[in-house]
Order: sequence, then structure tokens, then C-alpha cells
Amino acid sequence: MIRIRHALLPVALAAALASVLAGCGAAAGQGAASGGPGATELRYQGNAGQVTFAELAADLGYLGDVRLKWIGNTTSGPQDIQSVATGQIDFGGAFNGAIIKLRAAKAPIKGVIGYYGSDKESFNGYYVKEDSPIRTARDLIGKKIGVNTLGAHHEAVIKEYLKRNGLTPEQIKQVELVVVPPVNTEQAVRQGTLDVGTLGGVLKDKALERGGLRPLFTDVELFGPFTAGAVVFREDFIARDPGTVRTFVAGFAKAVDWAQTRPREEVVAKFEQIIAERGRNEDAGAVRFWKSTGIAGKGGVIAESEFQTWIDWLEREGEIRPGQVKLGDLYTNEFNPYANGSVS
Repeated sequence: MIRIRHALLPVALAAALASVLAGCGAAAGQGAASGGPGATELRYQGNAGQVTFAELAADLGYLGDVRLKWIGNTTSGPQDIQSVATGQIDFGGAFNGAIIKLRAAKAPIKGVIGYYGSDKESFNGYYVKEDSPIRTARDLIGKKIGVNTLGAHHEAVIKEYLKRNGLTPEQIKQVELVVVPPVNTEQAVRQGTLDVGTLGGVLKDKALERGGLRPLFTDVELFGPFTAGAVVFREDFIARDPGTVRTFVAGFAKAVDWAQTRPREEVVAKFEQIIAERGRNEDAGAVRFWKSTGIAGKGGVIAESEFQTWIDWLEREGEIRPGQVKLGDLYTNEFNPYANGSVS
């Protein structure tokens, strides 16, 4: 029987967190780049060929005397926030469900601002070949679906789709999730290696331009427009240097609002400029397909439902215990000026 693979938190990581977190507080306080009082440099991971809102904020001059230190590119949201938890970087972002899982594993992280999501312009779809016999959720029993990582956005959306369409837990276990690099997903579907592929952003747009694929379902169809992920800091960083966090979040929020309100062409041109000037030897072609931020709240303000939805879902799935994670421990809007109306 083919079984869906779970990725709550690898055993090795859980063990590492237990040992690393105990000494991480002291280590994280050494030097301005690691969040000492009055820190002016924040370490982070980027994304090849893309511009983060932190990078946009820096370019627009919204971060004041806070500087960013790029240490490389992340491989996934869960990896990014795990690096925050272990003190390798100062801030990172992931799907809200992944934040809940890591918090359940006793990682002292907290979300401070939303940074990606789905809307009618920007969403993730789950695509099959045009002539595929797969038409319904029940047709997915015994089939393979390609995702970029386990334990994150796509796994949660797929399992919710299956549940809403009447599949039993045992039937859902017969659907296999296969980790595939996003750049290889389209080819794998067309060749039949995968029955369904997860596509979003420029990869989705390019695949649909070539024809021959159709959506089985999309995340925005299931949940409506929603902010899906948040940027996190360690709680000891926040307690030690709230001023830096406030400056960073305020600048990040202004950058989100800038991208939410400017013409698409202006945003794309700015992204192309930033990529060209930072000199990382990367292709900026993908940003030409940018359509929207996908962020529901103005300036990235986090709505309670954007975490509560996934707490309820994870409890129902048995991946966390009821009451194991408290909503108030997961995020705060206190540093976002858009939350209290201080930015018009």
C-alpha cells in the first residue's frame, strides 16, 4: 500500500533542537549580526531569482539603520525557520502550519508579519495532463502528487482537499506525496512520472502557456484569498532587541504595502533592478511573471484565522495535541504599524 509521507519534524532535527536551543540564547547574543541590543545587521536567506520583501524594504530605504546580511538561499520554508530556531539566521519565513509544528517542538519562534499567500492572481494549483483520467479527489487514491517539500503548505492543502471531498483517513494514506524540485514538476507530469504536480508562480504560468495541462483544484478555491506564511524571529531576539524588530517589521510592512498598491509594471521593474544590482549571478526572468503579493492583510498584518485554521487542522489530523500550541504564542502584530492604523 502506498502511504503518504509525514514531515512533522525529522527526529534528527527534534534532537538537535533539544540540544541546540539550550545554548542558543547565549550564542545568539554575541555580536550585532546576531541580535545583540541595538543590532543593526540581520542575517537571512534569500531566494534565487526572486526579491524578498525584506530586500525590497532595504532598497526602498524603509529599514533605517538596520542592514541585511545575505548568507545564501533557502531550500524551503521549514528549513528557513529551522535555521532561525537554531540561531543560524536572525529571521526567516514559512507556511503558518510549519511554524505551528516547529513551535509544538518547543522552538521559541514567533511570527511578526505575513509575507506570502494566495489570491485570484497568485495561487498554487494542482495540475494533471489534459487527457488524464483523474477528475475527482477519489481518483487520486493510489496516485502520486509532486510537492516541493513535505510538512508545509502543499501537503496541508492536498490533505484538506481530500478530506473535504469525502476520502477516509485510510484512503488518504493511499495517496503518495513525492518531493520534486519545482523546476522539474511540469516535466514529471508530462512524462507520467507524477500523476499530479503542484505548480505556482512563473513555473505555473510557463507550463500553462505550453498547454496540455489542466487544474484539478487550487488552494484559493479551497480557502479563498489568504495569507499563508509569516516571517519569524526567535523570542529571545524579540525580548532583547524589540527596537530592531520594530524597525524591521515597519519597513517590511511598508514594502508589502508598496507592492500591494503600485502598478504591476513598476513592481516588476524594481525587482529586476534589485536583482541586477546585487550581483548574485542569477536569472531575473521569473520576476517578469509576478502578478501580486498574494498577501491578504494590508502591510502584512496577520489575521487570527490565518493561524487558527491550521491549528484546528493539525489537531484534527493528530499531528499536534489539542491545546499543545496556544494561538498567542505563535504570532504578534505589535510591531506592525498597519495593525493599529498608524500608517494611512
